[in-house]
Amino acid sequence: MSDIALPETVRRLLIVEDELQIRRAVRNALSGLADRILEAATGTEGIDLAAAEQPDLIVLDLGLPDLPGIDVCREVRRWGTMPVVVLSARHSEREKVELLNAGADDYITKPFSTAELVARVRVQLRRTPAAQRPSLLTLPTDLTLDLPRRTASRHGQVIRLTRLEWEILLALALHAGRTLTHRQIFDLAWRRPFGNPQQYLRVHLTNLRRKIEIDPARPQIVITDPGVGYRCELPA
Repeated sequence: MSDIALPETVRRLLIVEDELQIRRAVRNALSGLADRILEAATGTEGIDLAAAEQPDLIVLDLGLPDLPGIDVCREVRRWGTMPVVVLSARHSEREKVELLNAGADDYITKPFSTAELVARVRVQLRRTPAAQRPSLLTLPTDLTLDLPRRTASRHGQVIRLTRLEWEILLALALHAGRTLTHRQIFDLAWRRPFGNPQQYLRVHLTNLRRKIEIDPARPQIVITDPGVGYRCELPA
């Protein structure tokens, strides 16, 4: 089980925008509103990240290279309740109505003021307070993950992890008790569409276990599900 030791919440925003410069501008503008900002350059990647990470709000561009933004909005609305703020270069009233009917919560036309964007996003976040995600996660053998600080420790001693080792461990810990496939872990940690998930993970999991397990030969935290993937055990 997770151990909520601090009153803070961890707030995540997702930006789905194919133009790098706009994505950076949006990220910089919203950095003060979130502990973590996720980015996707395609509609497919945005849907996958939204499903895996359950962000508190999505900023969605309409002109994506693979899927119409309205289709992304409809897909997210099939299972998600987080606010969706749309960015678009199109100005037609009919399109705005269609997007709102598809589940968008707000609509900003390009070019836009970053101050206006921040204000609109802040309003949506006030309407939907961040879920009380734990700031600390306690895993077997008293391994503690501090989410805001992105650190792992045991009995006060920090265990130094690489960025990828942290991302792998975090992905597993947030889904503790559930087996994640090699592809699911790869997508959550690497966030890129190419590469051999099983081959990449084998090397990094070996190094991760050396650092976090009491006995890496008999792991108690990250367990292998042969031929499928890995799972993070819940503490006793």
